[in-house]
Amino acid sequence: MKKLFLAFTFLVSFLPFLQGQSVDPGDPCPLLPEGVASAEMNARATVDQRVRRFLLPKKIVWKTETGLQKEQDLLKPVLGQTSTAEMSDGVLMEYGEKPAAILLDFGAEIHGGIRIEARDLKPGGGSVGKTVRIRVRFGESADEAMSEMGEKGSVNEHSTRDMVVAVPWLGAVEFGETAFRFARLDLVDPDTNIRLDSVRAVFTYRDLPWIGSFKSSDKKLDTIWKTAAHTQHLTMQGYVFEGAKRDRLVWYGDINPQAMTTLRVFGAPQVLKDTLGDYARKTWPLPKWMNSMPNYSLWWLISVSDLYRHTGDADDLKLQHEYIRGLVKQLVPFVAENGYASFPNPFLDWPTADKKGALDAGTHAMFAIAFDRVAEMAAALKDQELEQQARELAAKIRTYKPDHGGNKQAASLLALAGIEDTAKPNVAAVADGGAKGFSTFYGYYMLEALAVGDEKQVALDVIRDYWGAMVDVGATTFWEDFDLDWLKGSGRIDELTPPGKKSLHADHGAYCYVGLRHSLCHGWASGPAAWMSRHILGIDPVEPGFKTVRIQPFLGDLAWAEGTVPTPYGPIHVRHEKKADGTIETKCDLPQGVRQID
Repeated sequence: MKKLFLAFTFLVSFLPFLQGQSVDPGDPCPLLPEGVASAEMNARATVDQRVRRFLLPKKIVWKTETGLQKEQDLLKPVLGQTSTAEMSDGVLMEYGEKPAAILLDFGAEIHGGIRIEARDLKPGGGSVGKTVRIRVRFGESADEAMSEMGEKGSVNEHSTRDMVVAVPWLGAVEFGETAFRFARLDLVDPDTNIRLDSVRAVFTYRDLPWIGSFKSSDKKLDTIWKTAAHTQHLTMQGYVFEGAKRDRLVWYGDINPQAMTTLRVFGAPQVLKDTLGDYARKTWPLPKWMNSMPNYSLWWLISVSDLYRHTGDADDLKLQHEYIRGLVKQLVPFVAENGYASFPNPFLDWPTADKKGALDAGTHAMFAIAFDRVAEMAAALKDQELEQQARELAAKIRTYKPDHGGNKQAASLLALAGIEDTAKPNVAAVADGGAKGFSTFYGYYMLEALAVGDEKQVALDVIRDYWGAMVDVGATTFWEDFDLDWLKGSGRIDELTPPGKKSLHADHGAYCYVGLRHSLCHGWASGPAAWMSRHILGIDPVEPGFKTVRIQPFLGDLAWAEGTVPTPYGPIHVRHEKKADGTIETKCDLPQGVRQID
């Protein structure tokens, strides 16, 4: 327990949990304890493979001037079991002329809820039995935890972050399933009081080891990598969903950066396979599009191929074969005779939602990338007909060269699609202005495009300037969106906004993420972790499953970098050091079964 409290600094495994899975009633390790278990009961049970850790608050951010006594005791270690000894002891909250209230900071964004233990209390008019009602407001920022429902976008959507709970006499209550760093507690009913033994966060997470790692001569980059990995870790609750507070839903158009970070940090956990496999096919059977959006079906193809590239799992790919064939058949009519490919209502991301030229150009590029990936998968499946069809379609699409119109999202996709006549202008458009015009979602593809165009130092600078700016204002996870212009005249997210400044959380945002509705833990923003693993460490699979690898590091202005990348054979470890003459010395530890090529 002491380790967890001391190490909440990204050096501890910011771990998450596993979704419920049914187990064969005849399993030698039954679901239910022997005293109650039966074959029939086990058949109705599912396994929750999440782990839980209790976390004390790190500090008190704010409190009412009256109504509180010994509140600093909330920061001290506890036994975790209330008792009848010294009933007058504990942290006292009283509702006098005004209700007592307190805002707690748990030190970093986590997923889970809260546990309140009470020693004694005085019920009020709104109490049911011997309980006292407390209003709890979770917040990803300090300002969100202080907000009223409906104020500047404050919502209970997808997860409940503002609620009233009844705390029992000589007992405890646990509640909450959301992402938060801050929690505000208010007494609700007049003429009540409560003596608290403790208020602890219940950090609930999927217990996955961090196999991938990254360290360098730039500590800020190290923090960005860990923050990105932690962001993705929190969004693997149940399946791989989009945001830990909101939208706790599986969106296949958003999942590719999440998949890439997962593969580079955690390997290929079953939750990722299930999300891209059984859950996808059963939820969106053909002729439906993934999430009812055609572009998202293209992203699904790309993500499935990325999974195969990293695992080499042919048996897993076979499960997708029939669906892939059917989806390709469904996509063919959208490729015109002149090679132009798009949908009637394409969608890339919210910032491009009203930019038709960018939508069409980006979607066209996605078709080319997706059919390339289909050809790879078809070859692995020994489906020669599908492979030939996909290669011919990809070649046909590349004969048409759309204009990105200066849009960085579209330009990045065109660069990644390798439509040659537009490669240099595409990369130049992405590099123009550095982090200006970046988004946390498509920022990953912009970084990849810069790498394709030999502008890796620009990408490194953008990671520092853009993702690093969020860390500088208190972020411990990366956000649904971010614009550097938001920083002007704004406060921090880990403090209450002072008078005369804008709230960085409440006073910004756009489209569907205005104000406090804005998620500050969105898996699609985790792309820098995957990018640094692939390009700075330089480790890339040549054959699926890392059977052969190519290691081509990029240090740019770094003196050294080292880290690990998961493979089915075990982790690859590398360390790169820049010598006085500018050359790079690499030390590499490859697991048995992995062969390095130039």
